[in-house]
Amino acid sequence: MWKNGIMTDDSRGYANPELLVSAEELVVRLGVTGKRVEDIVLIDLRPTEQFATSHIPGAVHLDLFGVSLVDTDPTPLEAFLWMITHLLTSRGVVADRSVVAYDEHSGIRAARAFWFLEFFGHSAASVLDGGFGAWQRAGLPTTREAVAPCQGEQWEVNRQEQRLATWRQVESRLENADTVLLDTRSDGEYRGTKARAKRGGAIPGAVHIEWTQNLSDDGRFKTAAELRAMYEHAGVTSDKEIISYCQGGYRAAHSYLALRLLGYPRVRNYIGSWKEWGDRDDLPVEVPI
Repeated sequence: MWKNGIMTDDSRGYANPELLVSAEELVVRLGVTGKRVEDIVLIDLRPTEQFATSHIPGAVHLDLFGVSLVDTDPTPLEAFLWMITHLLTSRGVVADRSVVAYDEHSGIRAARAFWFLEFFGHSAASVLDGGFGAWQRAGLPTTREAVAPCQGEQWEVNRQEQRLATWRQVESRLENADTVLLDTRSDGEYRGTKARAKRGGAIPGAVHIEWTQNLSDDGRFKTAAELRAMYEHAGVTSDKEIISYCQGGYRAAHSYLALRLLGYPRVRNYIGSWKEWGDRDDLPVEVPI
């Protein structure tokens, strides 16, 4: 199936199958074993030592892990977003080149990069389903050779503000029946037994579905039917605005991607997440039983 000019696999029932690419599809698009059919920016989000040991031919490296924001007030938010734009552009990201992000499996590093790309208005961003692990299991070529990023025209971003949430926006929706807050952290973090901020607990009224529940045992995303049943059972339905959060917007981005695969139209990532919320004494906290 082709969608928006991209070959996609819709066999698992996703509303937006083009947001994932399989290892078998990617090898064709990259031309690793034949003629290159598409100009792709392939970004490896794994730790530096893993990239240096082995990676997909043609990939550029960008480790964004730890580059986080814990204050979503306007001034620090703008500075943070400018920095991320600069880092993505330095890896060759421009508006007219497809971007595929990957990590070890379909993990939080690649999902967070995908969220950034969607927020900045990139129309052809996707994630390698199953990540580098899927590529290796398929017996596809790897390399230790590094390549210089291709530099194109300056990327003119078109920010999609409806994809991001700040603490003020979350606070304003606490008792809004049209909004579901989705806590994607571990059970201990959600229940406050594992505090990773000044205070432990959850944002009042949040629904808890840990991000790992999005994945099958092989590191790929579950089918649309499996994901939809899980989320709808918890009241996370497509007619609502969904705001996902975790500790710093990483795991939240993963569940954002899962819901985007299902075609949910209104999904936001609260990138300040619990580190910001839990550290602020002026915001309410709930400790679920």
